[in-house]
Amino acid sequence: GQNETIITEFPKDFYTTDAFTDHAVINIQRMAKSDAPYFMHVCYTAPHYPLHAPEEDVQKYLGKYKEGWEKLRGVRHKKLVRLGLIDAGWKLPSADPEAGNWEDQKDKDWQDRRMAVYAAMIDRMDQGIGRILDAIEESGETDNTMILFLSDNGGCAETYSQDRSENIPGSSEHYMTCGPGWASAQNTPFRRFKSWMHEGGISTPLIVRWPDVIQPNTVTHQVGHIIDFMPTFLEAAQTDYPNVFKGNSIIPLEGKSLIPIFMGQQREGHGILWWEFTGNRAVREGNWKLVWDRKIQNWELYHMRHDRTEMVDLALQYPDKVRKMASSWSSWAINTGAFSGQK
Repeated sequence: GQNETIITEFPKDFYTTDAFTDHAVINIQRMAKSDAPYFMHVCYTAPHYPLHAPEEDVQKYLGKYKEGWEKLRGVRHKKLVRLGLIDAGWKLPSADPEAGNWEDQKDKDWQDRRMAVYAAMIDRMDQGIGRILDAIEESGETDNTMILFLSDNGGCAETYSQDRSENIPGSSEHYMTCGPGWASAQNTPFRRFKSWMHEGGISTPLIVRWPDVIQPNTVTHQVGHIIDFMPTFLEAAQTDYPNVFKGNSIIPLEGKSLIPIFMGQQREGHGILWWEFTGNRAVREGNWKLVWDRKIQNWELYHMRHDRTEMVDLALQYPDKVRKMASSWSSWAINTGAFSGQK
């Protein structure tokens, strides 16, 4: 649909990623005519399943993944270290048991195509982002525009009944996913997947461009959270967050502006952060992170500065810290209604 209009007929070559881009460009051109600041949220569905992509984009990637997800994880880990995006001390965990062994896959061509379609979906999105950046450039406001790009979660390990080799990934006739094998490679170097509270589920890169403020080619590993976006936007717009809006009292902000980080400063971060999703839980307090896997039903404790990829569980060594952080999570869950505050 569009606004309140339900759309049931589409052009022959309609593709949602392109449609999102088209609307974004049109609105940038419209809003750029005013001197007032504007906010745009471009919520691409790609590369979320189902695996649908134009065939010309898929063809660029066919054959690139025939060595499998285990090899791809290793290659990506080495490249991330070489580029300085992660520390060499971030060891690569063993393959996730849900991923399965590549050598046991009966149809490697089909698996290669699954990942090729996923890559093609990102390719088409990347083309669209390029068009959006061009539109901002044409508006003359590039240097004064803050652009943030991120995913809302890590790679997805979900599967569907149509994930069978007789079905061709990429076609609109089928509703298919990448599966846990490719998701494990997408999450390199972290463990687990979307919906888990391990780093593979919740830690995603944030890419920010704001030429008037941010020095190019800089990297920071300071902890941030999506709740920090609203305070960041308010500070950038030089406005305040009200206590009452349209006659209604509104919930106070819990985030903190990211602008000090953008300016190259060391921000006073969050004292503590909590998560919950589908029974999986986590608490982060400084360098300590406590994680609960709903399938294991036990707390795990990791030191993020020494063990960012969560390979050494310290829960038995620090039982008092586990109890304290678990109690903190339970109090937060009761206050927010997350998972009914179960212990």
